[in-house]
Amino acid sequence: MNWILLIIAGLFEVGFATCLGKARVTNGNTSLYWMIGFFVCLTISMFLLYKATQTLPIGTAYAVWTGIGAVGTVIMGIIFFKEPADFWRLFFITTLIASIVGLKVVSAHS
Repeated sequence: MNWILLIIAGLFEVGFATCLGKARVTNGNTSLYWMIGFFVCLTISMFLLYKATQTLPIGTAYAVWTGIGAVGTVIMGIIFFKEPADFWRLFFITTLIASIVGLKVVSAHS
């Protein structure tokens, strides 16, 4: 169950990074709404990370959480902010995903 909470926490990390990016490129009330979304996602993400670390090793949980956030944020940047999707970016995102999966596998055997 805590792995599911950790994955959801990582997705909310993607949410707060995306909201921050959208707040940066908007203004007025629209920017304010994105900042509210940022704080809501940040709060939920941190709370779920806290809950997950009650039974998962902190190093593994934090690495997986930041990995999900990094991969998701790069993907959101490519889709919504027209960031480049060149070979090397995609290659290193793939290696990051492999590392996250590897941490999960190693933690399951510990």
